[in-house]
Amino acid sequence: MIFDSHSDIWSDVTVKTLRGEKDIFRKYHYERLHKGGVEGSVFVMWIDPPYDAQPELRLEQIMDAVRKELPMCKDILRVVHNYGEMQQARTEGVFYVFHGCEGLSAIGEDIDQIDRLYDFGVRHAGLTWNEQNALATGIRGEEDRGLTKLGICALRKIQEKHMLFDVSHLNDKSFWDVMKYAVGPVVATHSASRKLCNVPRNLTDDMIKAVIETGGMIGVNAYPDFIASETSEKTVDRLAKHIEHMVSIAGIDRVGLGFDFCEFLEDTSTSSCLDFQSTENVRNSSELRGMKDASEIPNLLMAMQKNGFTEEDIKKISCENWHRMIEKIIM
Repeated sequence: MIFDSHSDIWSDVTVKTLRGEKDIFRKYHYERLHKGGVEGSVFVMWIDPPYDAQPELRLEQIMDAVRKELPMCKDILRVVHNYGEMQQARTEGVFYVFHGCEGLSAIGEDIDQIDRLYDFGVRHAGLTWNEQNALATGIRGEEDRGLTKLGICALRKIQEKHMLFDVSHLNDKSFWDVMKYAVGPVVATHSASRKLCNVPRNLTDDMIKAVIETGGMIGVNAYPDFIASETSEKTVDRLAKHIEHMVSIAGIDRVGLGFDFCEFLEDTSTSSCLDFQSTENVRNSSELRGMKDASEIPNLLMAMQKNGFTEEDIKKISCENWHRMIEKIIM
């Protein structure tokens, strides 16, 4: 079975809810996830462009859409808040979801809103998406700007509340500031290797080592433009190489999967994910050859087998490592 540490499905639920649709997870997502063997995930609340112009409003829209959606799919999806609830959902065969925040631009300078998000069920957060905000600097922000004083306070608050603290979208300066101020494990829920694909959203080898030294782990991202620069190399086999490289540095017990599938998102959102110049069509860019969506995850597992990963290795990377991290952090 698969645990995916990063999914943008709540974004799709929000868009379709605002258009008047209902029971969206069941209609558009559940079958694909089930076919791919995904049993649970972190569903993030992401302030996607162009709605980032009013982040507070967009966050409220997302939360409202989620509140409306959950009763309609309660027989197949359950929001969980800790390891015990996750295990209960697994026993009952229900798809389980941890709420996450992909950036905290919507809280402005009011870090006490982290408490409100926690009460809503959020158990994962990063300080930024790609933007520069009151807390920290994403990969599109100023190169020499890192965490702010408020950002350091937010980092500590998130860790004190036993939430997963995510570094995936931080610029290099903010990343290393987190390493300086973190007092426990941090994670990168959806990042690939910068050595294999030199883009700002990926992690250098030194960054990978630093995350592991905190006691954390990394979920490998499957977004095509973070896997290879050449179109011909944007393949599931190349993704398996990223996993192999991560394991060579982090160890077999510290690597998981954080796919970041986005084939269901609108073009305005997917185009905004690009962190470097690209002349390719955005829609083509959002498909990895051999694994266009979650239903084709078994192709990745076969590619990993071809690369020498054992059945035990694949189980660890597929779900066991994230389960262990959740048990360690989310109480």
